Amino acid sequence: MKTIGLIGGMSWESSDLYYQIINRKVQATLGGVHSCNCLMYSVDFAEIADLQHQGQWDLLSKKMVSVAQKLELAGADLIVLCTNTMHKVAVDIENNIHIPFLHIVDATAEEIQKKSYRKLGLLATRFSMEEDFLKSRYKSKYNMETIVPDEADRKDVHRIIYEELVKGIITAESKQRYLEIIDKLVQNGAEAIISGCTEIELLIKPGDIRVDLFQTTKIHAEKAVELALQQGEVPSASKKNI
Repeated sequence: MKTIGLIGGMSWESSDLYYQIINRKVQATLGGVHSCNCLMYSVDFAEIADLQHQGQWDLLSKKMVSVAQKLELAGADLIVLCTNTMHKVAVDIENNIHIPFLHIVDATAEEIQKKSYRKLGLLATRFSMEEDFLKSRYKSKYNMETIVPDEADRKDVHRIIYEELVKGIITAESKQRYLEIIDKLVQNGAEAIISGCTEIELLIKPGDIRVDLFQTTKIHAEKAVELALQQGEVPSASKKNI
């Protein structure tokens, strides 16, 4: 089994999900009392969130690259960045390590392809919904169109993530608000929904909506296990995805 290097803490609530999913997948695959070989470097999310909202992406990039390099030096065989939003600096991470980097869009898009969907609703942080670092990858690599909520709805999605979900706060009111926003996306042509923020899976479950929900945390974590359990090196397509 290869060692998975996890860049976590953004937030620790979703990183906890990654750890649970990865270990459950390993145990389900190998049986007995097997668990994963992994290393996690968990950052202080308060600092990361402040820098995000200040637009300090160059500094954030340096921090993420440094963490990835530390995980590589510590013995990780592949890197998993446990957040959608910080994939804004994924290119910098991959260009500065010598081990495979598993991009969250690639893992998710492979699952979407199994259903042949071409138009997906994207719920995520404001950064991910309003900028192109995720949306353009879905389009350019997989010919998938992503649509996002309107400005007022994006504001609520973002607020609930940063004021509630990253703190582990789950409320019926916020869940209902998300369901209303998702319903609008479906009315606007979304064939399925991407939970494009790792904390959203704390609030919205597949059975809550009338279309398929692609949970990026679950998909990303389980794909990491698949790669970790493969014989030989991780396929080259996973080494240079960006």
